[in-house]
Amino acid sequence: MRSTRRELLAGALAVGAAVVAGGRKAEAALRAEAPRRGTKGMRLGTVTYNLAKDWDVPTLIAKCQAAHFEGVELRTTHAHGVEPSLGAAARKEVRQRFADSSVTLWGLGSICEFHSMDPKEVQANVETCKAFVRLAEDVGAKGVKVRPNGLNDDKGVPVEQTLEQIGHALTECGRFAAEHGVEIWVEVHGNKTQHPPHIRRIIDVASHASVGVCWNSNPTDLKDGSIREYFNLLKKDIRSCHITELSSDYPYRELFAGLKSIGYDRFTLAEVAESKEPERFMGYYRKLWLELQR
Repeated sequence: MRSTRRELLAGALAVGAAVVAGGRKAEAALRAEAPRRGTKGMRLGTVTYNLAKDWDVPTLIAKCQAAHFEGVELRTTHAHGVEPSLGAAARKEVRQRFADSSVTLWGLGSICEFHSMDPKEVQANVETCKAFVRLAEDVGAKGVKVRPNGLNDDKGVPVEQTLEQIGHALTECGRFAAEHGVEIWVEVHGNKTQHPPHIRRIIDVASHASVGVCWNSNPTDLKDGSIREYFNLLKKDIRSCHITELSSDYPYRELFAGLKSIGYDRFTLAEVAESKEPERFMGYYRKLWLELQR
């Protein structure tokens, strides 16, 4: 009887150890699988505004790799220093750093805008956009983000006139971008211009294959609590996507389902507030991002 009890106890301990080991293996498999699940369709990345605004390129790459963030949009003026003023050697170094990592340099976030009533200012922004396009080509970025940022209706200029002006400026930018293998992404942005029908009009006037939309996850995307109407209005031209706090009231399940429905296999980029514990925050953010796609 004593021998049998010892054998039973030993057997129970062996089974228990196997269950624990199996659980650990399953947990490790899930951790390993999480990044791969992201790459099959939508992928998660970050905008350097504001979470990563103080990180240089090596730091940015290291933190993104650790948190399984797969891409970045480098917003101008931040600590990464990837600006049109970079020389040829520095551009080559940036390109190589990303090529040697698992992080994609997805885009360059310019602040180029084309609504000014001064034609010289509009053209200056077009030329700045072209400078970012050349930079994107050199460092291996897919696109350049630009933005509409206002109307002039309070100064007596019809809304349609300003929308057409922005669209025509984007046509020139799109033609130049196409020559360099780069895309232009028009952010759904601006106090008055973020209204999706205004963005639709701008894109239609631009009428260039290299000019698309950067969805921006604004509260004004919603109508009767849903993004359906405005998402459908812009969906055929969505080339990039900004997302904000995933725990907010914004209908991210609906957005992610909509992106999946159009076969979107590009980046959703976190544009969130700075964190005192960025590594922990990025880890939680990715888990919630995965959960909202279930």
